[in-house]
Amino acid sequence: MNTKSKNKNIKIAAAIFAIVLIIGGYLGVKFYQTYFAANVTGNEKYLYVKTGYVFEDLVTDLRYKKVLNDIGTFWEAAEKMDLQGPLKPGKYRLKEGMNNRTLINMLKAGNQEAVKLKFQNIRKKENFAALLAKNLEADSLAFIRLLDSAVFVEKYGFNTQTVYTMFIPNTYEMWWNTSPEDFFKKMNAEYLKFWNNERRAKADALGLDPIKATILASIVDAEALYDREMPIIAGLYLNRLKKGMLLQADPTVIFANGDFTVKRVTGALLAVDSKYNTYKYVGLPPGPINMPSISAIDAVLNKEDNNYLYMCAKEDFSGYHNFAATVQEHNINAKKYREALNKRNIFR
Repeated sequence: MNTKSKNKNIKIAAAIFAIVLIIGGYLGVKFYQTYFAANVTGNEKYLYVKTGYVFEDLVTDLRYKKVLNDIGTFWEAAEKMDLQGPLKPGKYRLKEGMNNRTLINMLKAGNQEAVKLKFQNIRKKENFAALLAKNLEADSLAFIRLLDSAVFVEKYGFNTQTVYTMFIPNTYEMWWNTSPEDFFKKMNAEYLKFWNNERRAKADALGLDPIKATILASIVDAEALYDREMPIIAGLYLNRLKKGMLLQADPTVIFANGDFTVKRVTGALLAVDSKYNTYKYVGLPPGPINMPSISAIDAVLNKEDNNYLYMCAKEDFSGYHNFAATVQEHNINAKKYREALNKRNIFR
């Protein structure tokens, strides 16, 4: 082969090599951009994959919420990594700069982050349902339907008025896509764990069961601004129950009227005909008037032994109460408090 031919071959080989390098470089860059380049923006902290979502639903959410810088590379990587069909629902934590490969592997494995659900001092079932819907996948109506279903709550030993006593205020970990039915199962398990043999024995000694103890605790919780007064108030109400006296608890009247802005319970409010009006009906109301704290429940179970039958808020508005064993003492305390209310022009 002459020199001219050799040079030509060398040029051809060099050209081919250059083309291979260019193509290889292009493919390498494309491969890197598809799988390993930072693609997740900082627009969203979490990605919520709803139950029943398929790939197209996910892409719609990603595009609408601008989760990704380049939706095309994600789509390509997802196809190659077989992220197809129904996806694993859940709440997935996003990190700014996350690449497609990491995101897809997380979704395929279902490595979602647990929700820390905290609830306490919630007055009504609808408020509770709204809180659950804010933190879990199901909407508030799905939770309300179960709370108001006599057939469903009866399976757990409650009726639609007492079922609220099943929820023990605390912080719980669960998956975002926990169904309302599974949520109830979990809460019932927590309820049974809380009401151990020791607590049940204490309730029984007071002539109560867990439901009645919790209903009473809801009144105690509403009356007491300070935990230290809870056992005193619990002892007082148990004294009245034992004597067959009306509880005459103002918070139950406020609950019966449904107006929680009231600062002074008047005759018009006391006239409401409701089983929750303990000025009209003897005994405990048919259900709790709030979701009582663990402190309030334990205060009932460990109530103070006293001879008090009456209580009235202190006239200094400190949040504490004056307690009395006789109606004469109580009338003196009540007069002082009424005068203090009048002085501050509080008539409602």
